[in-house]
Amino acid sequence: MKNQTSVTEFILLGFSNNPAVQRCLFALFLAVYLTTLSGNLLIVTITRLDPRLHTPMYFFLGNLSFLDLCYSSVTLPKMLVDFLAQRKAISFQGCIAQLSFFISLGCTESFLLAVMAYDRYVAICSPLHYANIMSKRSCLQLASGSWVGGFLYSFVHTLCTFRLSFCGPNVLTHFFCDLPPLFALSCTDTSINLVFAFVSGGAVGFGCFLITLYSYSRIISSVMSIRSKQGKLRAFSTCSSHLTVVVLFYGTIIFMYFRPMSSYSLTKDSIISVMYTIATPMLNPMIYCLRNKEVKGALKKALRAEGRGGPEEGSSGERVGVVRKKALQGRG
Repeated sequence: MKNQTSVTEFILLGFSNNPAVQRCLFALFLAVYLTTLSGNLLIVTITRLDPRLHTPMYFFLGNLSFLDLCYSSVTLPKMLVDFLAQRKAISFQGCIAQLSFFISLGCTESFLLAVMAYDRYVAICSPLHYANIMSKRSCLQLASGSWVGGFLYSFVHTLCTFRLSFCGPNVLTHFFCDLPPLFALSCTDTSINLVFAFVSGGAVGFGCFLITLYSYSRIISSVMSIRSKQGKLRAFSTCSSHLTVVVLFYGTIIFMYFRPMSSYSLTKDSIISVMYTIATPMLNPMIYCLRNKEVKGALKKALRAEGRGGPEEGSSGERVGVVRKKALQGRG
């Protein structure tokens, strides 16, 4: 991989050069980042501490929230620094590292969403075999396989990016290092990289999308066979949050990457990228908290315990109450 690159750093243009606008954007995206961190950390903590949420569904949800936390941290901290910096530069090595983590986490999210769809398919279509199919070992294998698969996919993309030479302009019309703006600055032929990115990205994305689509087609078929309306609503409610996240994630990805090359505009695409790099990780915990009764119940329980002086004090108080009740019943 002998590279003739003479560029040692890239300049990220971001959204605006106006200092007043940059300060407003800094305040806005700082609030978004803090919301993303707090929301995803809350779900990770609740799914770990509440015994009622120690199920495969919430195990994968905890993984998704931790991934979204990392995903937003790849781009947002650097962007926040650039809003206040005079010179918005990132080193060549830093740019490649940011690109590598961004691709790996995005690919991992595709795998995780497909795994979560499969989990809902087994729960609704094969409830009697659910405990055997989605055992603790199987869940660990599926989750770890998603993370490893994402990093392997990113590793190959990183090697392909290192074969490119950058010897001319070094200004990226974007707020982070992504493949399209890097290809636009390369002074070597990028046709191989474009074909590989389109084929591999299409294979991974389309494969995960097919698994998700097949799972939900079977889920809908199974739910429609339920006679009671209440049973149908209960079955659909278990996967409505995940379906909303899937539509949000794949909708923005398809619109961003799977369209004719003639319609690409680096300036417009940097604005569109905000949706799946920044907005989606922030919205995911909100979707699950607002639409999932068990998560809301666990959150209310944690807040009540905190208000009583902590989970341990509240739990011991409940145990004492139960003991006293049993003692009175025994005396009666």
